[in-house]
Amino acid sequence: MRLYALRGAITVDDNDAEQILSATDELMRELMTRNALEAEQMVSCLFTMTGDLDAQFPAVAARRMGLSRVPLMCAQEVPVPGSLAHVIRVMVHYYGPEDREPQHVYLRGARVLRTDLESAQ
Repeated sequence: MRLYALRGAITVDDNDAEQILSATDELMRELMTRNALEAEQMVSCLFTMTGDLDAQFPAVAARRMGLSRVPLMCAQEVPVPGSLAHVIRVMVHYYGPEDREPQHVYLRGARVLRTDLESAQ
């Protein structure tokens, strides 16, 4: 087994608690599905949001999914002028097989963030 860092991002339309929770749930489920990832493999998850999002913590959605034993942290992204708005990002640290390449996931409007990663789309 090897320690990996997996990245993902998704956008929401508005600074709304339910949209943040729903989008985070969608992002985490897609990351877990594409990577055949179980909660027991996860070491930690770091969530960030752009400064225009503050209606809810994305970690709440992860807890609702059953990630109760995984350390979770939320932070605010660096407010770079002109950067994409309404973005939720996550970095998941996990243990997985050495022969499997991580499948990063960028959904909705966040797809523009990593067009260089075909597997991320």
